[in-house]
Amino acid sequence: MFKAGVGTSIAADAFTAGKEAAAKAFEGLEGAKMAFAYASCAYDLDAMMAGIKESLPGVPVIGNTSFTGVITQDGYISGDDGFVGVMAQADPDMAVGIACALNEGDPVAAGRKVAMDAMAKAGKDAAPAYFYMVAPPGAEEFFLKGITEVIGRVPFFGGSAADNSIAGEWKVFTDECVFADGVAVAFFYTDKKMTNKFTGAYRETGDMGIITKVADNRCLQEIDGVPALEKYADWRGLDPETIKGGNLLVATITSPLGVKDRLGDLVAIRHPMNGNDDMSMNIGNKLTVGTAVIRMEGSVDELIDSTGKTLAELKEKAGGKIGAFHLVHCGGRRAGIGDRIGEVAEQLKKEAGDVPFLCEFTFGEYGFEQDGLNTCGGLMLSFTAFAE
Repeated sequence: MFKAGVGTSIAADAFTAGKEAAAKAFEGLEGAKMAFAYASCAYDLDAMMAGIKESLPGVPVIGNTSFTGVITQDGYISGDDGFVGVMAQADPDMAVGIACALNEGDPVAAGRKVAMDAMAKAGKDAAPAYFYMVAPPGAEEFFLKGITEVIGRVPFFGGSAADNSIAGEWKVFTDECVFADGVAVAFFYTDKKMTNKFTGAYRETGDMGIITKVADNRCLQEIDGVPALEKYADWRGLDPETIKGGNLLVATITSPLGVKDRLGDLVAIRHPMNGNDDMSMNIGNKLTVGTAVIRMEGSVDELIDSTGKTLAELKEKAGGKIGAFHLVHCGGRRAGIGDRIGEVAEQLKKEAGDVPFLCEFTFGEYGFEQDGLNTCGGLMLSFTAFAE
């Protein structure tokens, strides 16, 4: 039977925090096969991982830095000196391979390498039932492409590492390494069901256009032949000068862009991050010329309520008994929610009931919908259920 345990700590000393959180997560579990860990970028992460390994010797660990905190059954967990949340998973019938690969200039090659290494770590030579991925913001789609070249289209979930101020202080870590640029995966070999609900939970507006010019994959230069910032500002009745620079990031939390998948099952959210002087916009994910973008909307109230609703939808989609929830919540949404984050915690606790869960805050979210095509997005929720 699948079982999971969750523990947290806000100890000032990173080693102590890791040891305490992992020990709590391991209580009542026998034979843990892996653990997720999400922590503050303020910690000495090597020391924190040493603490986790002392409490979970021989157990592979994977995770990343999370924006401002985590949420568990105990509520929203954050601290002035740091925080860490750990979820340990145990199942005698499950094998897990965790591996990492640095990005040495070719993220697709790094994806291929990490996939081969993860299979080897699990003692397997075939694709897993599903996998988890984590990377820093910037090249997620290319890491995924390399992984897919090795194992084919296999359902996945995960998110991108975050810091507290978009200053590039994010890190990815496993029990073997801590790094800023690369990719890590956990390959799960099991007959237990994994269910993912991937959504932005925004409403579509009637404002839409065709991407006509892109630079460097993530710089949106033109929509319908018009400078992108001007087009977006016109849609919202704004002066484009007022949303230049980082103002655009804040202004678009409640009104980002969306790209529909080929079957219309999913609208992947694209978060405009910076308004440039040439009226282009830096976007949080890869863009392609000839693709339609839709302006989306969602109030802060709706962002908060979407968490409970999405978890309820995940439970219905999963069916049967659930052993644990792994919840990826966008850090940008969390910033927009601000001091009301406790309302999110209450919604998640209510819907989770007595099922253990761990929620992190990321700068990119990964998941899939009905057609099984794995997708990376921003300002999204990637909620995952593991069958008991």
